[in-house]
Amino acid sequence: MALTSSAARPYHIIIFGASGFTGQFVVEEVARTSAEGPRGAVRWALAGRSRAKLDKVLEQASEALGKPELKSEVDIIVADVGEPDSLAAMCKQGVIVLNCVGPYRFYGEAVVKACVENGAHCIDICGEPQFLEGMQLNYHSQAADKGVYIVGSCGFDSIPADLGVLYTRDQFKGTLTAVESFLTASTGPEGGCIHDGTWQSAIYGFADSGKLRSLRKKFDHKPLPVVGAKIKRRSALFFSDEIQQYSVPFMGADPSVVKRTQRFLAEEHNKTPVQYGAYAGIGGITSVIKLLFAGMMFWFLVKFSFGRNLLIKFPEFFSFGFFSKEGPTRKQLEGSSFRFAFFGEGYTEGQDPSQGKPNAKIRTLVQGPEPGYVATPIAMVQAAITMLNEPNSLPKKGGVYTPGAAFANTTIIDRLNNHGIQFSTFLSKPNSHE
Repeated sequence: MALTSSAARPYHIIIFGASGFTGQFVVEEVARTSAEGPRGAVRWALAGRSRAKLDKVLEQASEALGKPELKSEVDIIVADVGEPDSLAAMCKQGVIVLNCVGPYRFYGEAVVKACVENGAHCIDICGEPQFLEGMQLNYHSQAADKGVYIVGSCGFDSIPADLGVLYTRDQFKGTLTAVESFLTASTGPEGGCIHDGTWQSAIYGFADSGKLRSLRKKFDHKPLPVVGAKIKRRSALFFSDEIQQYSVPFMGADPSVVKRTQRFLAEEHNKTPVQYGAYAGIGGITSVIKLLFAGMMFWFLVKFSFGRNLLIKFPEFFSFGFFSKEGPTRKQLEGSSFRFAFFGEGYTEGQDPSQGKPNAKIRTLVQGPEPGYVATPIAMVQAAITMLNEPNSLPKKGGVYTPGAAFANTTIIDRLNNHGIQFSTFLSKPNSHE
């Protein structure tokens, strides 16, 4: 399918769920980058349940960006996940739907189904492995038949990690066999927090972890071959020499997404699969104590219905202020940033990966602005801009893809670099991280 708008599809991009907390920032990012579309223009519209709320979103965006013309130039489509006909009508009008309506486990499948059935491509910012893998299981074949691309986890989950691994592989002179990533985040004097929509997704995700295991069995995947030394799993809490702070395994979608990308590249393009371990730095001993206390409460409460209700009702209390119903302020967003450090190892050119231990290491960085509401809209919108401008660089067939599988052969990393999500390399030396 050609990724251009036409009389039949008047919009390149439709932002569905534009009146949600994240949706507002996605609207502003599309407005900033609309000149980057095909022939220098993106035709776009907002969609959601309430026309009044969407009008307010446009008003806020026009004030924030100093673009009063948005109120008259950007159209509004009324659509509701509970009304399939409205979703179908929306999807028939757009080339790409940016789906911002979460938690995706409750509201995402109806949008994927409508996109596949009505020929619209779909990009989401989901960080829920059960939803992402379920959509691949249930819709990949149908999407392939229709020539539709469904690309999940195109926000902070999991573009920095997934593309960071591919970037590290591409920068490594030889065969990269394993990568560990360490995420750290910082806030300014105003502090920071995350909107409780992400908190809710985490609650339901942990409560349903058993279903994810049974879902994975349905794929009947053969284990990916291990090339080079097998990566060692770290403990649940450890002091990282790499980033000089206490760290824990990263609990988000990144490991799942990266593994799916590596499987696709190995099976479809005969690439050497890269083993991956994901970790997050949590700071010093005070942070460790807070995390242990909050973690114990969370693990206990998430198992029971009444406990989940408490967690959802009081996110600030149970997360020590890390999550809130109001979300961060604009000043908090301005002072926040993230940094992924990737430590890779492999075999230099001419070395046989089946013989001996890896003999070279590499370190790369992906860093950028506040992850949830600045970096996420940038990543999501650049995924859409890439899809619109580089259709011939996408996989040959439609389907349900990870960002790495969809965009491995595109210039998306260059586009992200130009928008403040920076990919960079430290020179690699044999048996050295620096």
